[in-house]
Amino acid sequence: MRDLSLHLMDLAQNSIQAGAMLVGITLKLDGEGKLDLTIQDDGCGMSPETLRLAHSPFGTHRRTRKVGMGIPLAEYNASATGGALEIKSIPGQGTELAATYYTRHIDCPPLGNLGETMAALILANLDGPDFRISLQSPLGQGILDTQEIRKSLGDVPLNTPEVMTWIIQAALDKTREIFGGELQ
Repeated sequence: MRDLSLHLMDLAQNSIQAGAMLVGITLKLDGEGKLDLTIQDDGCGMSPETLRLAHSPFGTHRRTRKVGMGIPLAEYNASATGGALEIKSIPGQGTELAATYYTRHIDCPPLGNLGETMAALILANLDGPDFRISLQSPLGQGILDTQEIRKSLGDVPLNTPEVMTWIIQAALDKTREIFGGELQ
């Protein structure tokens, strides 16, 4: 995958397929360039056997194809920077995927367009789940939460063009403000 936002989109789709009602995505950058990326959901979780297979490209549960490259590629890209990927899951409670990337390593993919990723996830899943993206760095922190946006909008749907434009721009502004070009 060309950038981390594409990994986020693919990994969030796993949470959606698991029946999650809330997908939390956290990007936490420290002052030394270590980026912790976490995706946490309240979906159906995985059995120990499924969890073991999740690291293999041939361990997919998809019916449309026999390979699933999302987790193996994210794991490969994390390890290429000196980081790692770990998955914890409890059947019936949800899953947490945590990956560490060292952003100053030459093999670290750029962040990509988090706003467009968020918009694509929302537009492809208008009936849910909700998404909460938390960004943190020494420069600050911020949250973009579709539950809060829905509450503020009242009857205005998220897929209204003006709302989508605002979400994309808000995500881009928060990314620039909090990461200050570190992940470009």
